[in-house]
Amino acid sequence: MLFRGRQPEASIWRRFRTSTDGFTFGREGDHYATHIVANAERVVDLFYALTEHLSPAVDVYVEDLRSDARWTGEALPLPDVREAIARLKVPLAAYGGVEIAVYTSEDQITLNPHLELFIYARTDRWLYILQGKGLQEQRAVRAKSWRLGRGDFQAAPDLVTAVAGTAERLGLKPA
Repeated sequence: MLFRGRQPEASIWRRFRTSTDGFTFGREGDHYATHIVANAERVVDLFYALTEHLSPAVDVYVEDLRSDARWTGEALPLPDVREAIARLKVPLAAYGGVEIAVYTSEDQITLNPHLELFIYARTDRWLYILQGKGLQEQRAVRAKSWRLGRGDFQAAPDLVTAVAGTAERLGLKPA
């Protein structure tokens, strides 16, 4: 009879992640830049989870490529912004085509329309946060090979309506 010691449980995303999951991290001038690539659901979940590490008041920029609408907001309560992102997670992961940037004077987290995540910061703290989330630092990540042009995203009226509703709920102004 064999006895095994307690093994740490692997999280679900580790079991089903693609080999392209990872991030690059480097210094660019006076700030650090991070590029994160994973599957759509993972990137959107990370975007939501990482916003938790921002200041209590954040600025927001949203651009919907389908409707060609842009909104901005300043000094918004972080819990309200996170709730709005949580409501958009499923349609964002399914359709893409929306850029959302949540930022402060120290950090910026951006989900681009191709469902890649970028972080710009004045400190290197994001390296340790991402490693804590189980992502592996890589020399280079494979960018999405299916990059679409502005007019190439498939129609997603539910997402367009949801993004516009989110902008209204957060009190964002047209940019």
